[in-house]
Amino acid sequence: MQSEQNEQLTSHLLKNYARYEIYFSHGEGAYLYDTNGNKYLDFLCGIAVTSFGHNHPVIKSAIKEQLDKFWHLSNLFVSSLQEDVANTLAARTGMEYVFFSNSGTEANEAAIKFTRKWGNGRYGIISTLKSFHGRTMGAVSASGQEKLWKGFYPLLEGFSYVPYNDLEAIRAAINGNTAAVIIEPIQGEGGIAVASEEYLKGLRKICDEHNLLLIFDEIQCGFGRTGKLFAHQWAGVKPDILTSAKGIANGLPLGATLCTKAVGDLMTPGSHGTTFGGNPVALAASKAVLDLLNDDMLINIRSNGEYFMGLLKDIKHKAITEVRGKGLMIGVEFKNEVSPKDVLKKLMEHNILSATAGDTVLRILPPFVAGKEEFHYYAKTLTEVLAEF
Repeated sequence: MQSEQNEQLTSHLLKNYARYEIYFSHGEGAYLYDTNGNKYLDFLCGIAVTSFGHNHPVIKSAIKEQLDKFWHLSNLFVSSLQEDVANTLAARTGMEYVFFSNSGTEANEAAIKFTRKWGNGRYGIISTLKSFHGRTMGAVSASGQEKLWKGFYPLLEGFSYVPYNDLEAIRAAINGNTAAVIIEPIQGEGGIAVASEEYLKGLRKICDEHNLLLIFDEIQCGFGRTGKLFAHQWAGVKPDILTSAKGIANGLPLGATLCTKAVGDLMTPGSHGTTFGGNPVALAASKAVLDLLNDDMLINIRSNGEYFMGLLKDIKHKAITEVRGKGLMIGVEFKNEVSPKDVLKKLMEHNILSATAGDTVLRILPPFVAGKEEFHYYAKTLTEVLAEF
């Protein structure tokens, strides 16, 4: 009855999502509850979005406080919340300017525009194979996955794609039109592929040598997910443009594009903008998230990530080829005879939520509020599920 009723209510929605037939009523901490009262361990976090879980008291209080003031201001006026969050991000990244938008794909669209402005005629951007940078035309053109392009040609001109973690391929792709290199320090949709520190440092060196911008897309791997505020900080390098979203406001729509002074000084009034970007309610949530992401929390994320990854690596199954990741961004790769989508469905039957990444990887994105009890339960259940394959 519930399914039929939902189909009636949602029949006018565009059929661009393959949705699972679970109807959630509320969430608390690391758990979601469906309308039948079933409890689910949420190790998906809305795809790395609700990093502090559901109904977090500090974030909820900040949102409620802002709701009692105002919900929206035009960017024609000064926003003290935008200033506060921008100042914090600048202080913690070494970047000079911050532009707030509504999403990760918008953050990357801004990065593309900033690059073209800075390039002054050069507009080529080198991306990597299996990368994912968003769904709008610029962002999808930047993504090195052919399946995302089908039906949407022609793509935005100027993008080229090379293998990930390969500095020589970057060097070989540079030409007189090249203005920037864009990479994810950890590829999320591409299979939880982790860039080596040598790769990130090498990219910085190459970009400096050829006067190119270095763009890090940290929409999924940023905001504490790896145990640093941003994943590139593990390598001690600084990009020219940094994009972020997802965990930035624990579920409220917000994106951010950070850049250096050399890039930001070129963006003058009227050169870029947004109606809803930097919404005060979303910024109130982001300010709370940044307060929560203090040194102790980041250390805890690193420690929990190592502990949980150790449990996953202890699972003995012939189909597992590798467990990899950083912090609480983890991928379990399987041989072709086992589909991660089938594993995912079995986990959901056991009331555990995860995701897939590419064709061979189970993607696990626990909330930062999860603890050893949840990690053990996940590992135990995954072991039981894999025994069925």
